[in-house]
Amino acid sequence: MARIGVFTCWCGENVARHVDIEKVTETVAQMPGVRCSINYKYMCSDPGQAQIRDKIQSERLTGLVVASCSPHMHLKTFRKAAQTAGLNPYLVEMANIREHCSWVHHNREEATAKALDLIRMSVEKVKRDHELVPIRVPLTRRALVIGGGVAGIQAALDIADAGHEVALVEREPSIGGKMAGLSETFPTLDCSQCILTPRMVEVGQHPNIKLYTYSEVESVEGYVGNFKITIRQKARYVDMVKCTGCGDCWNSCPIKKNLSEFDCGMGFRKAIYIPFPQAVPARPVIDRLACTRLKRGTGCGLCEKKCQAKAINFADEDKLVVEQAGAVIVATGYKLYNIAKEQDNAQLSGYGEYGYGKYKDVIDALQFERLVSASGPTGGEIKRPSDGKIPQSVVFIKCVGSRDNAKGLAYCSKICCMYTAKHTMLYKHKTPGGEAHVFYMDIRAGGKAYDEFVRRAIEQDGAKYYRGRVSKITEENGKLIVRGADTLAGAPVTIEADMVVLAVAMRPADGVHALAQKLNVGYDEFGFLSESHPKLRPVETNAAGVFICGACHAPKDIPEAVAQASAAAGKTLVMFGREELTREPEIARINEQTCAACYTCVRGCPYTAIERAETLTPKGVHVKYTARVNEGLCMGCGTCVALCPSKSAELEGFTEQQIYSMVESLMT
Repeated sequence: MARIGVFTCWCGENVARHVDIEKVTETVAQMPGVRCSINYKYMCSDPGQAQIRDKIQSERLTGLVVASCSPHMHLKTFRKAAQTAGLNPYLVEMANIREHCSWVHHNREEATAKALDLIRMSVEKVKRDHELVPIRVPLTRRALVIGGGVAGIQAALDIADAGHEVALVEREPSIGGKMAGLSETFPTLDCSQCILTPRMVEVGQHPNIKLYTYSEVESVEGYVGNFKITIRQKARYVDMVKCTGCGDCWNSCPIKKNLSEFDCGMGFRKAIYIPFPQAVPARPVIDRLACTRLKRGTGCGLCEKKCQAKAINFADEDKLVVEQAGAVIVATGYKLYNIAKEQDNAQLSGYGEYGYGKYKDVIDALQFERLVSASGPTGGEIKRPSDGKIPQSVVFIKCVGSRDNAKGLAYCSKICCMYTAKHTMLYKHKTPGGEAHVFYMDIRAGGKAYDEFVRRAIEQDGAKYYRGRVSKITEENGKLIVRGADTLAGAPVTIEADMVVLAVAMRPADGVHALAQKLNVGYDEFGFLSESHPKLRPVETNAAGVFICGACHAPKDIPEAVAQASAAAGKTLVMFGREELTREPEIARINEQTCAACYTCVRGCPYTAIERAETLTPKGVHVKYTARVNEGLCMGCGTCVALCPSKSAELEGFTEQQIYSMVESLMT
C-alpha cells in the first residue's frame, strides 16, 4: 500500500504569490495514497529538509513528492534528504509549481488548479516508482586536453601537478596558442611571452605530461571514465628524437616565400621552420606544400645534407596513436572573423566597405599585435605593410563583426574594448607624435582595473574616441580616408589615416564542430561549445566526463580563460579522487526477449550508447540478435524509446505505465 508524503514549498513568494498554498495542502491530503501533506516557506532549507526526514521515518513513507521549483535545481537536494532518512532516493519526485505554474499564470485560481494537477500527476507517478541503484563505472585516472593555448596549458599543468598523467594534443607545431603571438597584455602591459614561456617550458618538461604537437583528434570512443582517443600525428618530416633543434636545417633552407602563420601573414618563413623562437617543442616541421623535395620528389634536400643528427626524414607519414583517458578537456581556442572570406557566408554579409584584403594598410588586431611585438616581423617597430613607413595616424575600429545582426554576429566579443585601448597605448608609446583615433559603439570594460585602463588610454595617452560607426574606407593618394560619425557631437567625421586596425569578432576555432560531434558535445548557433548549466555547471557539458574551458566556450580574456581552465581541471580532479564512478540509473533498458533486432535504436541514439549484441537462447541452441544499452554511455534522453517499433526500449523512472498513470490522473 502506497504511503506518499507531499511537501509543498512557498519558495518565499515565488510560488505563494499566485498559488493558494493552504488550499493545495488541504486538497492534496485527500488524494488516494497520500499519507501526509504539509507546507513550508523554504522546503530546501535545513528546517524544511528536517521535516521531510522526520515524516519519512514517523509515517513510514514509501514515496515522496516535493512541490516546489525546478528539479534541475533541487532534485538532488531532496533525494539526499530522503536517502539520509532511509528512503531510496529514486522514490522521490518533484512537481514544478514555480516555473511551470506560478511564474507563468497570474490568475490565482487557475494557478492553484494547475498546481494541484501537477502534484496529482507526480503522486501517481511515484506510486509506480521502484528502487534503483546507481551505476558503477570503472575509472581511468588519466586526462586528455585538446588545445595547447594558455587555457589548455593551465588545465594540463593543474592535473599533472596533482599527480595524474595528461596527454596534451595541439594541432600546431608548438603549444602557446594565440597568446604566444601577443605583444603585451592588459591591464598590466606585461610581456605576453614573459608570462607564457615559462609555462610552456614547464609543460614540455613535466614528467606527467605527454605532449602531442602537430596532431589532431581523429576519433573518440568509450564513455566517462573510459575514453579511447585516436590521435593523428601529422608527418613533420623531422625525427623528434634525433633532432637537437640546432637550426642548421632552417637556416640553410633557400625557400622563404611562405607567409608566416604565427605572424598572421605579416612576415615570411622557410619551408622548414619553427613557428617562433620560444616554441615548445623547439623542433622544426617541413611544410610539404612549400618544400621543393616533397612537392617534386627530387631536388633540393639541402636541409637533409646540413643536418648532422640525420633527423630529416622525407619518407615520414602520418601516424595514429591511441590514448586512454577518463576525462577530456576541450580548450581549442578561437579564430578571428575573417572579413574578406565571411562575405562568402550566406548568413554574413561582411565588411567589404572597409577595404580589408583590398588595401594593404587595413589590418586586423592580431596582425597589429605582430607589428608591435619585439619578436614580430618588424622587430617591434610599427610600419605600414604597403611601404614600410611609420604611420603618423592610425584609426582603430571596434565591433567589426560583433554586435551586428545585419552584417556580422549578434554577440559581443568581450575583449575588443580592452585590446583596442591597449593598441592605442602601444602605438602612442612607439610613435609619440602619432594620432590614435578610435570609433566605438560603447565601451565595455568590466574586469578588475579594466575601466581605469581605458580611461588611461584616453586621458593620459591621448587616444581620441568617437562614439559612432564607420561607413566606408577608401584610398586616395596613399592615404586611407575613413568616413564615420560621432553621435555624441552629432557630426560626421572624416580622417586621413596611414593605417586602419579592425577589432574583429572572435569566433570558434576551425574544426570545433567536427570535434564536438566526435565528443557528443553540443554547440550554440554561433558554434561555441555549450555548457551543461550557465551558472551551476559552467565548465561541464552534457557529455559526461567532457569539460570545456577558454574561448571554445565563448569570447574570453586571458584571466577568465585561465580561471576556467583551472575550474575544468578541478572538476577532473574531483572525478579522479574516486575509486570508481557512479552514475544516475535513470537510463534506457532494452527488453531482449521482445527486441526484434531492427537496430533502429542503434542508428538513432545520439550518444552511440546502444550496440548490437548476441545471446544464446535458454537451451543454448540458437543465437539471438538483440540491441543492448551501454550503461556508461547512456544519458537517458529517451530517443530509443520513441524510435523502437516493438516497444522493447524503456526508460528507467519514465516507464509507459508511469506516463499513462499521470495522464489518466488528469481525466478522473
